[in-house]
Amino acid sequence: MSKVFVIGAGMSTFGPFPDSIVHELCHQATWEAITSSGVDARKLQVCYAGHAYQGPCFGQKTLVKSGLTGMPVFNVENACASGASAVMGVYIMIKTGLYDLGIALGGEKLTGADGGFLPIVMDDLDSTNGRVMPAAFAMIAKRHMEKYGTTTEQLAKVAVKNKKYACLNTRIAEKYHKPVTLEEVLQAPMIADPLTRLSCCPVSDGAAAVILASEKVARQYTSKPVEIVASVLNSGLRTKYGLIEYRSEMSARAAKEAYEMSGIGPEDINVCELHDPFTIAEIVHYEDLGFCEPGEGGLYIDEGKSEINGKGVAVSPSGGLLGRGHPLGATGVAQIAEIFWQLRGEAGAHQVVNAKVGLAHVVGGGVTSIESGACGVHILKV
Repeated sequence: MSKVFVIGAGMSTFGPFPDSIVHELCHQATWEAITSSGVDARKLQVCYAGHAYQGPCFGQKTLVKSGLTGMPVFNVENACASGASAVMGVYIMIKTGLYDLGIALGGEKLTGADGGFLPIVMDDLDSTNGRVMPAAFAMIAKRHMEKYGTTTEQLAKVAVKNKKYACLNTRIAEKYHKPVTLEEVLQAPMIADPLTRLSCCPVSDGAAAVILASEKVARQYTSKPVEIVASVLNSGLRTKYGLIEYRSEMSARAAKEAYEMSGIGPEDINVCELHDPFTIAEIVHYEDLGFCEPGEGGLYIDEGKSEINGKGVAVSPSGGLLGRGHPLGATGVAQIAEIFWQLRGEAGAHQVVNAKVGLAHVVGGGVTSIESGACGVHILKV
């Protein structure tokens, strides 16, 4: 079994690009990842491509723009966790020794004439009865507030933090470089009580890619490879309330497995990119990932522990989903790219000082009677 390293990463600008072509966004990210790694593109042996709504042969349509044909391409749909699933696919291929060099990419184009929520899944009972994601997360917020006393101000502080960091991220469209105040978040139009419009991630398009390599190959290309020490994917358990709960059992379960796999604990994590499509999600996942005790997520944001160079884990220094939007297939790969840059000290204005260990976490997919479709957790270190 080989160790697996990230040796290159690329990302398109994230933002609303209604006139863009998703495969072109993916080509931009793919070519940046290849050139940054120093790898001869013709030596890539396998590709996993994550997306949710982009149709058949998505990966092949991206790679051909870079002149890459002939390799095995696995197209992965796993809702919001599609990108993380793609990374895990390449990880497994290299970990087991089948290949030495691979690329994981993810992309999504969500802007268009229709706008609004993600498409309702017509074969899902909860979706057809109105379980759009803002409503679902609003109910999660209500349960967390009732059980632990979490406040609307604490929720709003998550948006203030992440949108502040988005302004530092040059890979986010200038349209989203808009800091907000606590009052602006609280007074924004209500979407689903207690979540206002500024408590929800914006609609966005984007793509990301990472180059993975075995240990014997990685050091041929870089003296600063970043090791993936845990790669975990699971699905939700049947529950009484489905998605609507004050915790994410599958996130806690995936994190526990990742910590055991890597020999690393939550106290060792320096930086984290987590699933924050709504403000309440970040607070809940502080707890799920072990950064604080259950019920203390609101206090964690109050005390500034999730800030860049705060006294806890720096969470979503890139701006997260709240800052850059959530093009579903791209998100999981973008998180790995962000952690890669953080651990190499290449994150620019949103760099976390002396970051050595990072965690990427994403959840996605509405399925009646289970919490969610998939959850991915990756731990990386230098």
